[in-house]
Amino acid sequence: MTPPPVAAPARPLLAGRAAVVVVYTAAMCMNGLDSTIVNPALFGIAEDFGRPVSAANAVETSFLVGLALGLPVAGWLGDRYGVKRVFLGSLAVFTLASALCAAAPGLGALSGARAVQGVAGGLLTPVGMTLLFRAFAPHERAGLGRILIVPTALMPALGPPLGGYLTEHLSWHWLFLVNVPVGAAAVLIGLIGLRGEPEPPAGRFDTTGFLLATPGLGLLTYALGFGPAHGWTSPGVALGGLLGVVLLGAAVRHQLRAAEPLVDLRLLADRTFGAASRLALLTAAGLMGALFVLPLLYQAARGASALDAGLSVFPEAIGLMAASQVVDRLLPRLGPRRLALPALLLAAAVVGCLGFAENPWAVRVLMFAVGLILGTAVLTVQIAGFADVPPPAMGRAMGLFTILRTLGGALGIAATAALLGAVGDGTDPAPYRLALLLTAGLVAAGALLAARLPAEAPGPPPGD
Repeated sequence: MTPPPVAAPARPLLAGRAAVVVVYTAAMCMNGLDSTIVNPALFGIAEDFGRPVSAANAVETSFLVGLALGLPVAGWLGDRYGVKRVFLGSLAVFTLASALCAAAPGLGALSGARAVQGVAGGLLTPVGMTLLFRAFAPHERAGLGRILIVPTALMPALGPPLGGYLTEHLSWHWLFLVNVPVGAAAVLIGLIGLRGEPEPPAGRFDTTGFLLATPGLGLLTYALGFGPAHGWTSPGVALGGLLGVVLLGAAVRHQLRAAEPLVDLRLLADRTFGAASRLALLTAAGLMGALFVLPLLYQAARGASALDAGLSVFPEAIGLMAASQVVDRLLPRLGPRRLALPALLLAAAVVGCLGFAENPWAVRVLMFAVGLILGTAVLTVQIAGFADVPPPAMGRAMGLFTILRTLGGALGIAATAALLGAVGDGTDPAPYRLALLLTAGLVAAGALLAARLPAEAPGPPPGD
């Protein structure tokens, strides 16, 4: 008698690369939204807790400091405990911290929960990128622009209008509650659909590097976050910034000498990855500096409302969405160098023109162009930079790349804020134009590094 056929085990609806894309996108969208969604609610939060608005700024700064604390250890944790485990664990903590933010009884508790959110977010970004890049071979990554652009561009741009809407029509608590069902669903999908993979040996934990780099990044981020509002010479800002620079200098020296460093700065010696990482710092500084200055110019010098200023910046996100289509089509044909270098020069020219545009629609068109052109360069650099990074080094490389990009954004905002404070930031448009020219110069400087990118796009391995 023939035995009945054995049924094949049921395959999850979302498995393998599909699960990676879904879970990564959900997690990064939460992280991207939370970087900007709270800004329009700070007045309401301060009013609810009976505190001044300047005190409510701690809600945002604590998130950024937490982010800086999580970034240096992300690569080692992924190697030691597995990328899947660290990613899903960080996502669960981020979701739980969101619920704690919504239930916070006071400003101190809210700032503490935001710091936990930041630490989890600092782990999510590089570990999530490692998960995504491991799932796709180098020659397949041009198509990832469509995935990468949603959380990195669209979500931060949607944050302010969405935050304002939820705060006005519901309450600021909903800024955090919206994360809970999304995060819980993403963790569940990840537990079912993500596959664990063998990890490279993690090596010994670099305790000295951790004790130098982590507080160094945290203190420097604290100083950059509070400097524009509290003054660069205030004791807390000045001491925090100075100590942060000293600790980071010692951390760099240690990382270059350690046999198993926490953050492997020697990866920057690779021609392509090193150029891409430095480019990420410059472009993040230029873009975040411009996004900081333009709304101020629009409101202070041109008398626009906060809503109008926010809407004037939003077309940049639409341009970035379009950039993903451009990279998908042109990167395989032109190669990284021929695509990124002219895009950076053209983007610098467009950013420089922003300060002289008077018509609101002209500003919106220019912001769309910034998103399209600079977004094309940024995505090209991000994809090309990791083409030659071997899988065992991917986690550390992604952590280093994310640190430099995050630090670049903070430096861009701090540099433009310092320039405005030095030359005047009233109703005269000249200082704002000068600050925008500074951000354009940062973007243009990236063209020198773009010349070091490979001429040809990564192709499939032999035999494919």
